[in-house]
Amino acid sequence: MLHNIVLVIHIIAAAMIIGLVLLQRGKGAEAGTGFGAGASGTVFGARGSANFLSRATGVLATVFFITSLALAYLSTQRTAPKSLLDVPAQTAPTQQAPPSAPAAPPAQPGTAPPATTTAPPAATDLPQLPKDSQSPPSGETPPASPGGGDAPR
Repeated sequence: MLHNIVLVIHIIAAAMIIGLVLLQRGKGAEAGTGFGAGASGTVFGARGSANFLSRATGVLATVFFITSLALAYLSTQRTAPKSLLDVPAQTAPTQQAPPSAPAAPPAQPGTAPPATTTAPPAATDLPQLPKDSQSPPSGETPPASPGGGDAPR
């Protein structure tokens, strides 16, 4: 919540700095004011606008700087994500126990217990490819590439 408030203040200060800089006159415009080029007709007086606008720009620049530091500090103080959707996925699956055989009903007196067969657990969950134990027929040989290399010409 505090992060959002500081962010709003930061954006407002940036917009106001842009507006104040655009309102100020450049240094070249002061040459004409010495000869009475309408400086007395301004709202702030002959020299008041320069002082007010430059001071307001300085104050807003200070606010912008402070909010920049505050946003940098607040971004380092963020807590870990609380949602399972925000947590990164695990890279390696966990080791699982082989499935147990279903429970057999109690043995009747005088009968042999049922034989249970369990397959050994697979080393991986990937399907195994069949091994090629057959060699090519003896009469057929693979065609040799011209020049003895594998690169095309």
